[in-house]
Amino acid sequence: MPSLRGLLLGAVVTPALVLTACSHPQAPAVVANAAAPIPVLTVSEQVTPRDRVWDGTVQAVNRATLSAQTAGRVVELPFDVNDYVPKGAVVARFTDVEQGSAARAAAAQVRSAQAAYTDAEAQYSRIAQVYARKLVSKAQYDQTLAARDSARAALDAAQQNARAALQSQNYTVVRAPYAGIVTQRFVQIGEAVQPGQPLIAGISLNQLRVELQVPQSDVDAIRKYARAWVVLDGGRKRIEAAKVIVFPYADPTTHTFTVRLELPPADTGLNPGEVVQVAFMIGSRPRLLVPDSALLQRGEITGVYVVRDGGITLRQVRLGARFGAQVEVISGLTAGETIARNPLQAVAWLVKQHRKSNDQGA
Repeated sequence: MPSLRGLLLGAVVTPALVLTACSHPQAPAVVANAAAPIPVLTVSEQVTPRDRVWDGTVQAVNRATLSAQTAGRVVELPFDVNDYVPKGAVVARFTDVEQGSAARAAAAQVRSAQAAYTDAEAQYSRIAQVYARKLVSKAQYDQTLAARDSARAALDAAQQNARAALQSQNYTVVRAPYAGIVTQRFVQIGEAVQPGQPLIAGISLNQLRVELQVPQSDVDAIRKYARAWVVLDGGRKRIEAAKVIVFPYADPTTHTFTVRLELPPADTGLNPGEVVQVAFMIGSRPRLLVPDSALLQRGEITGVYVVRDGGITLRQVRLGARFGAQVEVISGLTAGETIARNPLQAVAWLVKQHRKSNDQGA
């Protein structure tokens, strides 16, 4: 009696020989006496996007170069190239001797102006009460009113100067506007910097987009449907764009339009600078789709187990585009046929039938 290993190899390898004889796709590899008790599905056509594919480049939406907004000497650079920087983290710190002195002097001017205004306000209140009883002249009243208003204006100016001085002191500490990766550092610790001098550059990986050029002949369809996918892993994975933007002008030399895809804020595994395939919907068409899990791959041969008349036949198929967990069958199947959902369960059933047949023959 043949061993179980031999039966399993026969059930898998023998149908592969049937695949080479494509002129007889109806001939079953094993015909059972009863219907196969395995999960099956009926193949049918589904309306799917008709797309066209071009190559695009991944870009970071948030990309910035932070520059100095005050003069000073660099005393701290906590991050280097390729380091991850949390949002709000200090990326550079300068000396603040001059800025701190200016802030303290401005604060003292505010206190002085506040005292002068308080005195002028008190003087005005006394003169206003006396003037109401007609005991002082109008000229003296107007003089104290002007002095009060002048002191108020001086206080406002001092407060504005204090805010500007404090802001200048705050500029000695540079923080990350968003979380990201450092891509370049332009200064070193101990270096003197001036306002406008670049300090550090970085990108955020949280928001990505893809930009590419498409020919003029396809722009109208792309605008009409406004649907696109980044195709990964040979079509097994597709990331749908959150928004498709077609630039309203063409390149006068190449006559191509720039199209930008905004990707959803998710962990896509993409990196800025990568080249990826982008599929744009330009129409729709019916396709015969089967689950990827129903396919049996043996070397260069791909097939499915067709369940018919109580038996199972391994039939070769030719595949087309992938749509997530489903794949298009170009040839080898027709709508309405029934296939096994799981090829391994089909093989196990075939092995069981071989065993039963051998036992009866013995």
